Amino acid sequence: MPSFDVVSEVDMQEVRNAVNQAVREVETRFDFKGTDATFSLEDATVMMRAPSKFQLDQMYDILTAKLAGRKVNVKCLERQPLQENVSDARQGVVVRQGIEAELARDLVKLVKQAKLKTQVAIQGDQLRVSGKKRDVLQDVIGLLKEAKVDLPLQFTNFRD
Repeated sequence: MPSFDVVSEVDMQEVRNAVNQAVREVETRFDFKGTDATFSLEDATVMMRAPSKFQLDQMYDILTAKLAGRKVNVKCLERQPLQENVSDARQGVVVRQGIEAELARDLVKLVKQAKLKTQVAIQGDQLRVSGKKRDVLQDVIGLLKEAKVDLPLQFTNFRD
């Protein structure tokens, strides 16, 4: 029985490389000269620190440009709330991986509403879709690509 997995994964090595590029750009940009603006990567969170909120927004633009240049989908990023005090501002950017349970249920419901002859199972942070024919599975892939999901989806482990 043919099947495939629906996952949401990010290559963390590419994220690390993009953060390093962003650090170098912030160090050399004229508008950041003399400021204490930095990026740091801790697990799956990029911490941005700058003297003001405006500079944090600029740093986020630099980070997304570097990630896009390294073929990392920026829809996987989630900005945490801004933390400001007198001397500086901090903000974390979480790199989301895996499909959350609520989103997985919504995707299962979407496939079931399409009345395609498939079975969809939630397996941890991924979905396993199986069906009798390859064409039906390709229809499911097309359906999921058209769905408005705020997380990048990949289709892996296709077995015939």
